[in-house]
Amino acid sequence: MTASELRKMYVDFFEEKGHKVIASASLLPENDPTVLFTTAGMHPLVPYLLGETHPQGRRLTDVQKCLRTGDIDEVGDDTHLTFFEMMGNWSLGDYFKEEAISMSFEFLTNVLNIPIERIAVTVFEGDLTVPKDTETETIWKNKGLKQTQIYFYGREENWWGPPGKTGPCGPDTEIFYDMGKPKCSDHCGPACKCGKYVEIWNNVFMKFNKEADGSFTELKQKNVDTGMGLERVLTIFNGKTNVYDTELFIPVMTHLNNIIGELDAIMSIRDKRIICEHIRAVCFILGDPQKICPSNTEQGYILRRLIRRMIRLFKKAGINQNYLCDLAEVIILQYKEAYPEIGDNETFIKEQLQNETDLFLKTLDMGLKKADQYLGKTDENTALSGELAFKLYDTYGFPIEFTCELARERGRSVDMESFREKFTAHQNKSREGAAEIQRRAGGS
Repeated sequence: MTASELRKMYVDFFEEKGHKVIASASLLPENDPTVLFTTAGMHPLVPYLLGETHPQGRRLTDVQKCLRTGDIDEVGDDTHLTFFEMMGNWSLGDYFKEEAISMSFEFLTNVLNIPIERIAVTVFEGDLTVPKDTETETIWKNKGLKQTQIYFYGREENWWGPPGKTGPCGPDTEIFYDMGKPKCSDHCGPACKCGKYVEIWNNVFMKFNKEADGSFTELKQKNVDTGMGLERVLTIFNGKTNVYDTELFIPVMTHLNNIIGELDAIMSIRDKRIICEHIRAVCFILGDPQKICPSNTEQGYILRRLIRRMIRLFKKAGINQNYLCDLAEVIILQYKEAYPEIGDNETFIKEQLQNETDLFLKTLDMGLKKADQYLGKTDENTALSGELAFKLYDTYGFPIEFTCELARERGRSVDMESFREKFTAHQNKSREGAAEIQRRAGGS
């Protein structure tokens, strides 16, 4: 199964079920100022989940570009990604649990041909606010699942959203693929991290809206929001153990290995994976119609952090040339048919990669030498001071996460509380200076 085939199978299935196919929205959320990027398929649909009428109706489906920053430090293992594609279908006040679960079950068993015995599901166990979801349990049993395939968990596992501080949310039922491994213990279930169960789909039953004060109010309409990660499904159904062995990463990984081989350099598997994952994410951020540039704030800071991390990993392997544009070409060629904006903004992507590389390389060598000095000055059990971490940020352009990574590689940590104090003082001083300049300009 290819990524193109999977995307088409999904949207075609739901289109036949009366859903209108909508285009992937921007990676920058228009309807949620509490997050930097679109982290889920429901993000662009928040106004409609709250009751506004969508121009294309009450049943929708798409493949949405998403980016989550919480897992950046985990990138390089078998599964964690920053950028990913989320296949989803929505009911905006139309169908609810029965139809949603029935369609999910049909797609899994009739289209993807998953044996029913390989399916396990989780259901919300209830709490003082929301009762146990016995209705969902009954629906799954009517589909043929045994009680031993149904697991109940609390809010940590079976409550979704909101992705920001406020917004639509509700209990969910998550669908897992049983990898066929033996249970690691008598308590082994989908919440276990042993690898027996892998989540492939989530059906969220949005009945509530979380308010700014943390309270929950019932929505005017009951909605369904589902999400199926394309990368994860592709990995499982192609019999791979990690996402980097799928067609999504093989082209860029092959190109990177060729570069490393030609230069007779050495790079760890984890570092290779980080570069391949980050260049894909960077291309989609830069390729977005809103044209975010690397900077020291908000989305631009995340972009800068990813780019500079890749540059440092090349440097760590003894590679001083800039190969980011070469790798970007591989990603652009691979994705421009599915996401035309990537091809449309190719020039911009390469310009920004080159500019950021040129800017960072001016200070990288000296900054790395200073980092070695700073980390060598103190005892191994002592954290790098916030003052020195801030110097690396302010003078050499090292994102704080970059410095933390350098410290971890040496078995060290960073005094983050002290760094934040220095950083906040710097921000306040900059604001005061800007305000004084504006005041003087206004009085002249």
